[in-house]
Amino acid sequence: MTVSGELDLDASERLRSVLRDALSRSVRGIELDLQGVSFCDCSALNILLYLRNRALEQSKTVVIHSTSAVVDRLLTLTSTHALFGHPDPDEEAAAGHAQEAAQDQGVSEDAHHDLRIEVAQLRRAMQTRPTIDLARGILMASFSLSSDEAWTVLVTASQNTNTKLHSLAGDLVTAVKGDALSDELQEHLSAAVARISSAAP
Repeated sequence: MTVSGELDLDASERLRSVLRDALSRSVRGIELDLQGVSFCDCSALNILLYLRNRALEQSKTVVIHSTSAVVDRLLTLTSTHALFGHPDPDEEAAAGHAQEAAQDQGVSEDAHHDLRIEVAQLRRAMQTRPTIDLARGILMASFSLSSDEAWTVLVTASQNTNTKLHSLAGDLVTAVKGDALSDELQEHLSAAVARISSAAP
């Protein structure tokens, strides 16, 4: 499947419905081409994690075989790249044999562990999305940025300060309520905004 355009909160329900239907119609799973995605926030990541969880329940796969720069950054920052890679044939065969051997004993401990990780990631995406969207809105209102530009500022500052995106967004939202940002974070946010503004036509 090829997905393009802006994947934000407004498009999330349609995206969820389309991908869910495609997964249901598939035999072994779906492959996604996200190279044409120009904006992607945590609402879209939330849907991708939901879709992968649904695919696992149906013994199917969800593979992302190409991404745009914005999608790649989001997957990198959230450490979720590996969840959507091509399964190795040897590993699949080994997993199949292991599953057969463990059928009489119920679900393996490794499977339980993987499921707990996926649930934790899904919950984190759901919990942090409103804060990140609010921080993006603050930047848009404060510096007259577009949605894409505000997202770029957040991601750039997150990378340059080695701070998780949701933590940085939380600091920015808290600062609006009166708490001061650290000097380092202020410097990197200002630099990112300046670069965006200088590049604007």
